[in-house]
Amino acid sequence: REQGLERFYRSIEPLLESPKLGPQLWQLPPNFQRDDERLDAWLDALPPGRHAVEFRHRSWLEPDVLGILHAHGAALVIADDPRRVQIPHELTTEWTFVRFHYGRRGRRGNYSETELREWAARLSDLATQAEVFAYFNNDWEVFAVRNGLRMKQLLGL
Repeated sequence: REQGLERFYRSIEPLLESPKLGPQLWQLPPNFQRDDERLDAWLDALPPGRHAVEFRHRSWLEPDVLGILHAHGAALVIADDPRRVQIPHELTTEWTFVRFHYGRRGRRGNYSETELREWAARLSDLATQAEVFAYFNNDWEVFAVRNGLRMKQLLGL
């Protein structure tokens, strides 16, 4: 029986050859609590590449866990979502993955100009320390596209 990771990577094999392939996001379930041995074994099983891990349970936000990510060259996802546990802006690799879920105004996925400017400053700071991959969560009202284009302007890209 084919294992889940093998099946997944076989299905995206053409993408793996693409020079445009960015980091692979691994979002853990919110009820999945810290298990260092399981994290270490899972990261060992992943093929080479850029892997970004988004923890959603508070128990994962410990220095030892960041050390495991660092040892495997995996990035801690910096996720902006006021409904969830706040992720420290810690770098575990020479690159980082920032994920924009929700703005503070409560509109699903829509960021105010003030929030975008604040994040542009943070991203600029992070970019002095690491290569930054930033993604706005897709939403049915297309805020992600507008917010992404505005962020691009603010960053001068």
